[in-house]
Amino acid sequence: FLQCFNNSPDETIFYRYALDRENTINSCVMIQPVLYSYSFDSAPQPVLLDSSSIKPDVILFLDTYFHVLICLGETISLWIKQGYDKDPNYASFSQFLEAPVYEAQEIIRDRMPVPRYIYTENGASQARFLSAKVNPSQTYTNPNDWQSGGAGGVMVLTDEISLQAFIDHLKKLVVTPT
Repeated sequence: FLQCFNNSPDETIFYRYALDRENTINSCVMIQPVLYSYSFDSAPQPVLLDSSSIKPDVILFLDTYFHVLICLGETISLWIKQGYDKDPNYASFSQFLEAPVYEAQEIIRDRMPVPRYIYTENGASQARFLSAKVNPSQTYTNPNDWQSGGAGGVMVLTDEISLQAFIDHLKKLVVTPT
């Protein structure tokens, strides 16, 4: 809300007005979006807003207040393309797919202004909304991540520094005598 880059003056005013009139919980969601991971192994759980959270076998649910995004991992997308979601033998998979959609419908119904609903898969054009919000902990600037594919998650192609690099630099500035 402090950064106005790539926003028109009208958009900037709209976002700041929304921040001013909302309650504390919604304001916190605007400032720090919420990312949940849905997997077969566990119940939906909050995960770090980091590129390492983007995995092929999970469904990610991102709430930025103005956008509600559901992003399917590559494996989940492949299973849908193979028709497992319509196969009665895989009813649990169909229920697994419906859980984040139901959560999104609840948020959309209760929120004003109505957030934009985005249903996408990782690597698709609409996944850019997720890529723009996550911390780029794995980027092309780290040759080890580039060659090995990183330690889980996806590579984010950006010139931005990661949160960890920023914190490391702050630590260095604090302990270095001037």
